[in-house]
Amino acid sequence: MASKKLDFMSSDGVAFEVEEVVASQWLIIEKMLELVVLDGAIPLPGVTGGILSKVIEYCKKHVESSKSEDKSAADYLKSWDAQFFKIQEATLFDLVMAANYLHIPSLLDLTSLRLAAMKGLSEEDVRKFFVLSKKWTREEQEELRGKLAHLF
Repeated sequence: MASKKLDFMSSDGVAFEVEEVVASQWLIIEKMLELVVLDGAIPLPGVTGGILSKVIEYCKKHVESSKSEDKSAADYLKSWDAQFFKIQEATLFDLVMAANYLHIPSLLDLTSLRLAAMKGLSEEDVRKFFVLSKKWTREEQEELRGKLAHLF
C-alpha cells in the first residue's frame, strides 16, 4: 500500500511532497493532522527550501532506521548522522531554527549539541541564544553525550 503524501511549500516557494510517516516526526504537523483535514500545500514560512530538503533527508533516514532492530542499522545511522552534520556553521544554525520551528526534538537535540561543540558553548548558552525551552536533566545530558559522542 502506498504511503500517504503531504505537500509543503517552503518560505522561498519550493514545493515538497513528503510521506506522512516522515512529516509526522514534525510535531507541528502531527498536531495539525490530529486537528484538521489538510487540503493543498502546507506553507512553512519559517523554513527555506534548502533547509527543508535537509530536514526531510534527516527525517527519512531516521524513519527508515527505526524500522530495523538490527544493531548494524543503528551503527550505520550513527555514522550517517556524523556525516550529515559535517556542514557549514550557517547551515547548522538554520537547521537548529527549522528543528525548533517544526518541533522535531531529535533533530533539535543533535543540532544544538553539535553547534555547542563547534562553538565551545555550554548547552545553556545555546538554549539562551535560540530561546529554546527544553531543559535536560544531568542524566539526560550524560546519556545524550554518550549516544552522540561520534558527532564531536
